Amino acid sequence: MPMYQPNSHGNVKLDMGSGGQVLDLQTTIKGGILGCVGGGLVCTGVKEKLDLRKMVGELESIQVPSVFICPISLDPMQEPVTLCTGQTYERSNILKWFSLGHCTCPTTMQELWDDTVTPNRTLQQLIHSWFSSKYLAMKKRSEDVLGKAVELLDSLKKVKGQARVQTLKQLRHVVVAHSMAKKTVMDKGGAALVSSLLGPFTTHAVGSEAIGILVNLELDLPSKANLRQPAKISLIVDVLNEGSIETKINCTKLIKMLIEGKDSGSENVSSLSLLAGLLRLVKDKRHPNGVLAGLGLLNTICSDESLRSSVVSIGAVPPLVELLPSLNNECLELALYILEVLSTVPEGRLALKDCANTIPNVVKLLMSKSESCTQLALSILWAVCKLALEECAALAVEAGLAAKLLLVIQSGCNPVLKQRSVELLKLCSLNYTATIFISKCKLTRTIQ
Repeated sequence: MPMYQPNSHGNVKLDMGSGGQVLDLQTTIKGGILGCVGGGLVCTGVKEKLDLRKMVGELESIQVPSVFICPISLDPMQEPVTLCTGQTYERSNILKWFSLGHCTCPTTMQELWDDTVTPNRTLQQLIHSWFSSKYLAMKKRSEDVLGKAVELLDSLKKVKGQARVQTLKQLRHVVVAHSMAKKTVMDKGGAALVSSLLGPFTTHAVGSEAIGILVNLELDLPSKANLRQPAKISLIVDVLNEGSIETKINCTKLIKMLIEGKDSGSENVSSLSLLAGLLRLVKDKRHPNGVLAGLGLLNTICSDESLRSSVVSIGAVPPLVELLPSLNNECLELALYILEVLSTVPEGRLALKDCANTIPNVVKLLMSKSESCTQLALSILWAVCKLALEECAALAVEAGLAAKLLLVIQSGCNPVLKQRSVELLKLCSLNYTATIFISKCKLTRTIQ
């Protein structure tokens, strides 16, 4: 929405858009350019007057001419009134201004010699006409889009081969670009229709486009249950392993949708082939969106305790540890959460201990990112040090753990974090005398 520029509405000028001319209010009215006044561009054929409040609400993101904006609220005016200074405001806003004891014009700060507010019917009609034009155009586009979606669904029932791929591609573009088309596709049985195309003999071209549609729909429980059939999951996993980066991300998001929630049967979906494909996606630093999607699904999978050993078995721990220094905050929290969850199973703790960079990389994250990152990092370090105290404590001390833990203890972190830091500090000092520990940690006796 544009910033307000003061202008007396007795001589309003409207910018008619790129390539258009700037017209004053009188010329605009006489020429009927905004409709319903002289020539009637908009309201011709409209039997009922459209509700301005509703139109303003539905066209919230549209660029509105600055002369339609109230200088007080910076919102479009619906009941404009003009003061004796010639400035125009939304009635409710200017009356509130007066109720606060002001006797001036908010824009010019002139003292008002007359506090009468005069309805600006001409401007109100122009505002209504302009919004009506935009609103009806939007509705027309919406009807065209919904009609196109229905047409494509009907066509999808008949076409085969390359024509099917093209029809799916067009439907995917419609669903991605127009949110109103998603509900129409669902209402017309589109999810079931597109899902029926996924099976053991589906080509990857058809599968990629079908998955691109499904991942953009609000799937109901029956649709999700249908997609969790083994043959369909197998195809989705195959497409994930062999598709383009966009397709890989779509497959990952779709599988995440299918296994989230109670009784989702995630153990039936999470095959070793899927986990291997996810690990490849996460390790590909060229595509941050792919890393985020892959970590998101791994996180969901790891919430099922029965699957954690499988995640460790495919070698997920070392690549995740190596990725830690290069991840953005959102991905970092997901990766730390996955590692923390994997540290709750024996195989995961052993894999973390055996990875040379676990302790150095995790120690660096203490007090360097968010509090939740610090909490997860402490939990991982605790699990590793408890597993092999003598070996890991020495590595942690060399990596500067003690100084980091003292920072946590002295910070404004929550008491649970501070207590865990104290416990970890004590744990790491068990194999040293006080003097040697202080020396190893490069701490002064004052800090002690």
